[in-house]
Amino acid sequence: MREIVFDTETTGLDPKTGDRMVEIGCVEMVGRVETGNSYHAYYNPERDMPAAAEAVHGLSISFLETKPKFAETVDELLEFIGDAPLVAHNAGFDFGFLNAELERIGRPPIAMDRMVDTVALARKKHPGAKLSLDALCSRYGVDRSHRVKHGALLDAELLAQVYVELTGGRQIGLELAATGSAAPGLNDEVAQRDNVLAFRDKADRPRREPRPHSASAMELQRHAEFVAKIEGAIWTR
Repeated sequence: MREIVFDTETTGLDPKTGDRMVEIGCVEMVGRVETGNSYHAYYNPERDMPAAAEAVHGLSISFLETKPKFAETVDELLEFIGDAPLVAHNAGFDFGFLNAELERIGRPPIAMDRMVDTVALARKKHPGAKLSLDALCSRYGVDRSHRVKHGALLDAELLAQVYVELTGGRQIGLELAATGSAAPGLNDEVAQRDNVLAFRDKADRPRREPRPHSASAMELQRHAEFVAKIEGAIWTR
């Protein structure tokens, strides 16, 4: 299944009060594996950039005013995301801004049933734990050392790795044999199960004799000699 993991950067927190989307980054995944295809764009918000927002993502209005307006490149974005499910962290926020931009130019909104929220997934899997992207990267060992400020494409790339872990992980340890028996499109769990079964049933694999688990005669004698030296043992009372 094709999915798009995405993130946005904005001028603030609420598109209803005039805040605008200034950056979007999208990462394509097929079968929960990154394909290497991505989409990234900056947008001229046609307004000022509050200092608090610039401190988060580092995007100044002098940088953004040279970028295209959302309407000028929207077709490229819509072509890339297609009809795939859209995965985001605190997805309601990103969907809200994306749909506000689409509404502003008279385009249909993205259907909310395409939304996959990784915060909701993390809350279900780790109740009571910290749910920020940084916290989840730490939990799953995702390297974010190059994340100095928020950036839409970088955050989407990090989130793609976190999303894999939240939905079961890659389970590398189960990939014991490459049988080719799993057809493309089957989920990872089925493919891994087939690999395990193929390894288990392979007739020419090396056979190892059962290991002895009983104590030898010499070990039993040494144990008896050791026990005999214990004075006042409770088992002799």
